[in-house]
Amino acid sequence: MANVESVARAVKIVEALAQSPAGLSETARRVHLPKSTVARLLATLEDVEAVERDEDGRVYRLGPMVQRLSEAAGGPAQLTAFARPYLEEMTALTGEAAGIAIPDGYQVHYVDQTEAEHPVQVRDWTGELIPMHVVPSGLVIMAHWPEEQVERYLARDLAKLTRNTVTDPDLIRERLVDIRSRRYAWVYEEFVEGINSVAAPVRARGGVITAAMHIHGPAYRFPDEDRAEEIGNAVADAAHRLSQALAR
Repeated sequence: MANVESVARAVKIVEALAQSPAGLSETARRVHLPKSTVARLLATLEDVEAVERDEDGRVYRLGPMVQRLSEAAGGPAQLTAFARPYLEEMTALTGEAAGIAIPDGYQVHYVDQTEAEHPVQVRDWTGELIPMHVVPSGLVIMAHWPEEQVERYLARDLAKLTRNTVTDPDLIRERLVDIRSRRYAWVYEEFVEGINSVAAPVRARGGVITAAMHIHGPAYRFPDEDRAEEIGNAVADAAHRLSQALAR
């Protein structure tokens, strides 16, 4: 029975870290167990790659084994848990909201978002389904589609959501070529007037593009034109590090 109890406690810890990464004390508080017990179980979970520590070694998050199980189950929950620290990093860097999106047919599904501290900020788009061509998350995913898949998409009636939305197939093709060499994409007021955003692709095991990380903010302040390239490279680097974590 002791082994069964340990398994149950370990599962509680994994569930707690699925909410968000946490240190030892915070994890113990969430699962209502002594720190010594949680430390022992975390060490075991780390051995089997169910959890891992961040670069500082103080914060635990879900590990590669849980991600592999999540991919087999086909759900986005573990992706958001993996992505959270990187989204928070991007929000801290830029002062703007950051999010993660996954492809859903010819749309992107926004599955998580961190909030900025500005009194004026964009709304939380979590749960929204958005046409691929109007947001950078969709464009960076499309950029790595096979040519025939891109052409099937461009042959459709493309929604024009603002006066800035690009719907010309030739212009979209040019954008996709540029994205593949640049690693990220900017979109200026194409989904919603008054909002600009940048995104980079996230790869899972095998190099397959499975998601996109984005940052978006009010157009009057985001981006500072002197930092557009810096921010683009930063989100691309963060997406690459997330990809490496997912691939382990």
